[in-house]
Amino acid sequence: MPAQWHRALYRLAHRGRVTVWRFRRSRLEGVQVLALDGQDRVLLLRHSYGSGKWMAPGGGLRRGEDPLAAGLREFAEETGLELAQARLLQFVEEDLHGACNRVNIVAGRFSGQPRADGREIVEVGVFPLDGLPEWMPQGRAGKITEWAGWFLAL
Repeated sequence: MPAQWHRALYRLAHRGRVTVWRFRRSRLEGVQVLALDGQDRVLLLRHSYGSGKWMAPGGGLRRGEDPLAAGLREFAEETGLELAQARLLQFVEEDLHGACNRVNIVAGRFSGQPRADGREIVEVGVFPLDGLPEWMPQGRAGKITEWAGWFLAL
């Protein structure tokens, strides 16, 4: 299937699940991965659906899946890399389109060149903690810096 069709299907599916979340007031559980390289720069990406803003890799937990395992899986799926020294830092609860979303924060180290698949992920970048992109969800840059501080202090 051509990448542009794949991206269109991701956007359509995302709209559908947002509608379900709003209607059902679902309780979701997911993971976000704070991945730092050897120079303490953070890996961020942009999805082909949703807001298109820069964010940490991540996604939903499968039924019965351990948050740390989900973080490793999502990171590999979205970047083509492995996460080393992975640790579960904390969880936060936030509103996601009317649903209560419990987000487990997993942090670790990566090496190598991340790749965007051009379908789900349209861009991947590595940024210094004091030079995060402006186009991020509100308040996310501060959280990423805070989580990085916790991880680096371990």
